[in-house]
Amino acid sequence: MTGAAGVIALGLLWVGYLHRNRRITWLQRLADRLGRVLNRPGWVALPLAMFLATILTALLGFIWDVSLHIGNGRDEGPLANPAHYFILAGLFFLFTAGMAAIVLPLDEKPGPAAVRITRTWYAPVGGILLAGAGLYALIGFPLDDMWHRIFGQDVTLWGPTHLMLIGGAGFSLIGVLLLEYEGRHNRPEPRERETRRMWLLRAFAFGGLLIGLSVFQVEYDFGVEQFRLVLQPMLIVAAATIALVAARPVLGPGGTLVVVGFAAVVRTVVAVLVGGPIIDAPRNVFPLYLGVAVVVELLALLPLVRRRIVWGAVCGLVAATVGLWLESLWVGAMFVNPWPAAMWPELLVMAVPTGIAGGVVGAMLAIVLLGEPLPRPAVRRTLVVAAVAVVAAATTNGLLIEVPEGARAAVELRDAPEQGGRMVYADIRIMPADLVGTDPEWVEILSWQGGVGSDSPGRGLVVDQLRRESPGHYVSTKPVPVHGTWKTLLRVQDGRTLTALPIFMAADPGIGAAEIPALDSFTRPFVSEITVLQRERSFDHPAWLFAVASLVVLVCSLALVAALSWGAARLNDRYLRESPTGQQERAPAQ
Repeated sequence: MTGAAGVIALGLLWVGYLHRNRRITWLQRLADRLGRVLNRPGWVALPLAMFLATILTALLGFIWDVSLHIGNGRDEGPLANPAHYFILAGLFFLFTAGMAAIVLPLDEKPGPAAVRITRTWYAPVGGILLAGAGLYALIGFPLDDMWHRIFGQDVTLWGPTHLMLIGGAGFSLIGVLLLEYEGRHNRPEPRERETRRMWLLRAFAFGGLLIGLSVFQVEYDFGVEQFRLVLQPMLIVAAATIALVAARPVLGPGGTLVVVGFAAVVRTVVAVLVGGPIIDAPRNVFPLYLGVAVVVELLALLPLVRRRIVWGAVCGLVAATVGLWLESLWVGAMFVNPWPAAMWPELLVMAVPTGIAGGVVGAMLAIVLLGEPLPRPAVRRTLVVAAVAVVAAATTNGLLIEVPEGARAAVELRDAPEQGGRMVYADIRIMPADLVGTDPEWVEILSWQGGVGSDSPGRGLVVDQLRRESPGHYVSTKPVPVHGTWKTLLRVQDGRTLTALPIFMAADPGIGAAEIPALDSFTRPFVSEITVLQRERSFDHPAWLFAVASLVVLVCSLALVAALSWGAARLNDRYLRESPTGQQERAPAQ
């Protein structure tokens, strides 16, 4: 894979070299032709066209990849998973789109904020950020391979290197919006009125940003979350406030509804492709964001909207309360795990600060895209750092778990009609009986990684929410598989208690793990859930090594956030400085 990517990269570098030395003209002609259609410079039009095609490819590959891991388990190798090709191609050409924006400008300085590379070569800020986000994501591939060799297969979306892959793609949309901003202010025909086509393209970019910031929640979309449920609403409000608070001032009335509509259509198409008869993998649902969109639209009618940052903070506050309550109706109807009433106090403690922080960040992005002055540097830096700190603190709280000592469960299994192998009903008595309250996040049996196929119930995934008979006594509501390659376990989450015990685990010679049989009657202790869900993960390493490896990923991630912040501030400062009136041309709001 590395060799193939290297050969393609050398070919693209050669094309860029020939273009910079004016030995080919077809690249410029292609870019200019697209530029005339969009009334944008070629160094904006061609990268945008490339990006739209590649990011959708990466999204399909990503959802497909997660679904395959849930249905089949770990990969036999990086080339054994067909979804990896879609992800790699999408991320590689995402990086290429950014590099195209950097390479294309020949006889011009692409705007006052352009970054000087050589004496006569200037690159647009948005192109640099787009290429940087793509490079950040691509670096995740070799780091991911190294990570798995050291720490084993952490079959979770939230593995640090996995977050690099999806984070780079998600945040690349900010680079796209900033690149389009540069193109808008360097139009070949500046007197020509902006078309509805460009308004839609901008709305779709915001929709892409909403999707990109939503991918961190995908484990919850499948119902196989490996972390506490309280993190889901926090992640929803973070994605919604950043994307929708930024979109509404730029797009105008109804803009957020178009954004969530576009995001819902794209996610639906991908969900049908992955979970339908074509690929036939485990299905997923997704947040609707309609409640937050309605909140933002209504608050935009207030005069407060002219005070962008204050308005963004208010939007974040209301989105994290009223907006999340509206979203909870959709979650309760469509998701595997609804939000119990007992979770709401902690939910609000985490979501409200996150919503305010996201609203402020979204408002500052809107200020840049509208051409209005940002707060002075010290203030805006403080706001960004505070927002990162708030999200980090909320995430850290969500990751705090407790594994009860001495807790166990007595399980009795009763055979059900076979479906490709043995299926059972379970009668479970948890000890102590007061381990779980009356309103837990979940007490369920999860069966996954049973293999995608026609004889596999639930396409390799079955989740049964157990029915409570009395304190500590639960029974299953549908049969679950205990044969083949299935991994079937009892999961409990109530507040910070997050624990599990195996019911059936197939033998796994690849990691030297013996079968845990599904006996008709047994009593087993509750253990840390991660040791059961991530059975392939290795804990045989020094603690400092894991900490250092995680720190490397954290530094890369903070560097990306810093680069995006720098780029937005540079555009705002330079374009305001060049404007005779001190006010830039605004994006049309119709």
